Amino acid sequence: MAGVTGTSSISGGYNFKVVLLGEGCVGKTSVILRYVEDKFNDKHITTLQASFLNKKINISGKRVNLSIWDTAGQERFHALGPIYYRMSNGAILVYDITDEDSFQKVKNWVKELKKMLGSDICLVIAGNKIDLEKQRTVSVQNAEEYAESVGAKHYHTSAKLDRGIEEMFLELSQRMIEQAQESDLQKASSLGRTSSMRRNVVVVDDEEESNIQTKSGCCGGGGTS
Repeated sequence: MAGVTGTSSISGGYNFKVVLLGEGCVGKTSVILRYVEDKFNDKHITTLQASFLNKKINISGKRVNLSIWDTAGQERFHALGPIYYRMSNGAILVYDITDEDSFQKVKNWVKELKKMLGSDICLVIAGNKIDLEKQRTVSVQNAEEYAESVGAKHYHTSAKLDRGIEEMFLELSQRMIEQAQESDLQKASSLGRTSSMRRNVVVVDDEEESNIQTKSGCCGGGGTS
């Protein structure tokens, strides 16, 4: 993947780094625990520092190892964001469907990621806590249209009900594989062009060039006499 060294092909497989970003209490930790360990805890546990869990999956015969990073959502930790999302291949931006402000903060994360990483990172936006649908304040249409406008996939998730999470990580993994493969092709194409250019260049060392100049001088002298 261009510009991102978090990807490495491992004998027919891949290592990917995925980071979850979003405000506190939107359910980032619950989403990760549901996906990796199939667990859900009703009690809220505040994430005070970044941590990660690993998940190994198989996609179309390719082994994929996901390092999934959980980050603190409190405002005072936002400055640490670049430390966690740099070298990431994918980012899941989580908001609480009952909290409009958490959705607006997702837009700030998107701007930052686009500015720092450009198209080198695959983006997903997750509207979490759909088990609280009756309390929804974030419009489904607005959320999906925004995601499409920034080139991100949008998912509706619930860690409590185990809804949308498996599909979200699977689709993100497939996109990261595709982007890694495209990057490999671009690198191979670039190497091929460089090799072709070299084949069309005749390299003359200093001694040979000196001999050519001497012979040229002799011929020129004979012609004038």
